[in-house]
Amino acid sequence: MTWIIYAFLAALSAAAVGILSKVGIAGIDSTLATTLRGLSIAVFMGGAALLLGKWGTLTTTSPKTLIFIVLTGIFGGLSWLWGFMALKAGGDVTAVNAIDRLSLVFLLILAIFFLGEEFTWTKFSGVLLIVCGTVLVSLKPEQLKNIALWGKSFF
Repeated sequence: MTWIIYAFLAALSAAAVGILSKVGIAGIDSTLATTLRGLSIAVFMGGAALLLGKWGTLTTTSPKTLIFIVLTGIFGGLSWLWGFMALKAGGDVTAVNAIDRLSLVFLLILAIFFLGEEFTWTKFSGVLLIVCGTVLVSLKPEQLKNIALWGKSFF
């Protein structure tokens, strides 16, 4: 059950990142901001690995594992870059981060097809709720009203 504590700490840290990103992106180019963010993570995590004595395990790591870890870094960087660009373009931090959380929808689909994870109606229902929550958090009240009016006229 330790993983649950770590997962909640990750969520809390991600929430802090959202707030800090919105404030920090105001005075810098989004590409440069992403670069500085990546460098700060590299320095922080390099120090953590050194402090915890983990660097020695690198020599026993398979090339396949290293390739996939590098790919996660590339896609993580892309995620940060697009997120910073969305914030810089004027997106509300709650809307940008809610839309970013749609990654769980994509993750479920990809995990089913590429990792063979089981599709369940419970997972599907959870993903559907995430999509609904994203819409509610992302749209402004007048936009929601227009959608409701459109839906009313449709039926």
